Amino acid sequence: MNGTTSGSSVSIGKLILIPSIITLVITILRLVGELQHWPAPWVSSAAGGGAAIIGISWLPFIFGPYFAWKLAAAGDGPASSGKAIGMSAAGLAVFIVGSIGFGIGLAKHMTPVVLLGFALTLASAFVPRSGWRSFGNALVAYAFAARIPVLIVMYIAMSANGGHGWGTHYDVAGPEFVVTSFAQKFIDLAVLPQMSLWIGWTAVIGGLFGTIVTAVFHPGKRPAAAAA
Repeated sequence: MNGTTSGSSVSIGKLILIPSIITLVITILRLVGELQHWPAPWVSSAAGGGAAIIGISWLPFIFGPYFAWKLAAAGDGPASSGKAIGMSAAGLAVFIVGSIGFGIGLAKHMTPVVLLGFALTLASAFVPRSGWRSFGNALVAYAFAARIPVLIVMYIAMSANGGHGWGTHYDVAGPEFVVTSFAQKFIDLAVLPQMSLWIGWTAVIGGLFGTIVTAVFHPGKRPAAAAA
């Protein structure tokens, strides 16, 4: 995904480089803010992030349209805007189903259902590629570039203070994890959600908003073929 896409002169690596750096800076800023106890709503140490303003979950609303615009302006737009939007919407539907399955499985302590939910949210990230391949590749590449640093931060935060953590949302754990091994806690609270649910969220939200913006404003000159 780091080279140019088929039929495109745009390098995915170069396309996502600056957004990925901005995302990393915001991740670090968020960590500093929590450690320094900055006030809400700027940061929050609540599980899941507490919808704090300083956070990276909002960025797909910005970078999705940015990636779409740059690709389309370079002549690598979708063969069909309707199909591109439809496949992004389909990805969102898969994501929602996976999220619901995850929630039900978690509430009823059904591990297979939880894992299925994670698998579906990850799979949702790849659905937009069927409508606009280069854009889908950019979204998936950016999603991993955004979330792998978070995974590293979570590992450091969770292992700090002898495993007691820093008291940030990067290491918060419920009472059910008191007797859980560090490895299992890291997998359950960091690896699985960051590498599935948040990958899906980033790609499908970025995909939906990006394809809509492109359909409305029509940047670019020549359409590229959609994925087979």
